[in-house]
Amino acid sequence: MADASTFRDSTQIVLPRPELEGLCEELDQQFTVTLFEEDGYVRIIGSPVVIKDVGNFLARQGVSLP
Repeated sequence: MADASTFRDSTQIVLPRPELEGLCEELDQQFTVTLFEEDGYVRIIGSPVVIKDVGNFLARQGVSLP
């Protein structure tokens, strides 16, 4: 059976809140994702395909991904 962390990596991106300044509203409007804020971090949750697109979008905006 596959490790649960493998699935989480393909369905979410977790970044410090300051990294997403001014981008949360655009992410919410452009993509079918859930944004969950906790302890200074934002968790972007979506399907594997959408998360890949979100990652590409964030990279184009200059956000470095883990």
